[in-house]
Amino acid sequence: MIDYSKVPSPCYVLELERLQKNLLIMQNIEQETGAKIICALKGYSFWHTFPEIGKYISGATASSLNEAKLAREEMNKEVHLFAPLYENNEIDEILSLSDHITFNSFSQWQKFKEKTCKANVSAGIRVNPESSTVETDLYNPCGRYSRLGVTLKEFRSDLLEGIEGLHFHALCEQNADALESVLFDFEKKFSKWIPQMKWVNFGGGHHITRKDYDIQKLKSIIINFKKRYPTTEVILEPGEAIGWQTGELVATVGDIVKNEIETVVLNVSISAHMPDCLEMPYRPNIIGAGNPGEKTYQYRLAGNSCLAGDVLGDYSFDKPLQVGDKIIFEDMIHYTMVKTTFFNGVKHPSIGIWENDQFTLLREFSYEQFKNKLG
Repeated sequence: MIDYSKVPSPCYVLELERLQKNLLIMQNIEQETGAKIICALKGYSFWHTFPEIGKYISGATASSLNEAKLAREEMNKEVHLFAPLYENNEIDEILSLSDHITFNSFSQWQKFKEKTCKANVSAGIRVNPESSTVETDLYNPCGRYSRLGVTLKEFRSDLLEGIEGLHFHALCEQNADALESVLFDFEKKFSKWIPQMKWVNFGGGHHITRKDYDIQKLKSIIINFKKRYPTTEVILEPGEAIGWQTGELVATVGDIVKNEIETVVLNVSISAHMPDCLEMPYRPNIIGAGNPGEKTYQYRLAGNSCLAGDVLGDYSFDKPLQVGDKIIFEDMIHYTMVKTTFFNGVKHPSIGIWENDQFTLLREFSYEQFKNKLG
């Protein structure tokens, strides 16, 4: 158990023992099904734990050059990569770091096919099964007009030479029944090409380490798929399931202001440090707190930025809050943590100035800055 009195504020803190319990579940699935599980860095990039993760599962999947570097440097197992767009000035280094690379379109594949084949990297194409039960549009990769993956209508079977894998991703923190539904539609549309593939990537969003997740059903789905396609390897790339319930964000009550209701101003920002709470919207649990009206003392929790909407929501507590009290947000080690840095490892825009008909570059952001923000 973490002794939060010894943890500074604000601070993300991970408990290694909880992470290891999650990894044991993943390892068991690999061993019993023969599938590969790889850690999606877009959901979990706590790289100090990568050597530990590498003891249990097959590797990592990256969404950018920065993440690919991090995976190779700190885990150095299999590195898979998918990004909606690859840049001309990055593709050579990306290929030098990758074991698998998935292209989001046939135009991207054609653009980089020669280099990919020359680098001897296993290439895949992402497809869109046009099937999903994700309720929040922001997180639905298979929603209408999605830019992610090729639909059956746009699929180019004449351009498959050199393609060794198919990749679909349609889930978001869901159970095995959702995978079963999506897989049915994926096979309905793309089964004629699966036998010629070395691998199929089932994507992420598998909430494997959640208490109610049906692990036996997942195992059955994988095993039966492999019976139908015995020469095709199965890959899963969970992110949030790796870091699920492994640690917290420790914050402190900085002030309490009153304007009809009492609002607690914390020393963290919801906008800057917990953006998914505004995007999703997602309401995190707080140790010792309840829903509005559940406990005696009512407060609205808000952040320390000047944004008027930097507000988390209303909670209740058994005792009055005081300045200096610690507020412990549960389950903050996966997506929340990575979104405070370079999400997906996406490179930040450079900064420059135009003066007297000349451009001066003032700053470029580096891989080292990305990595240092994560540990």
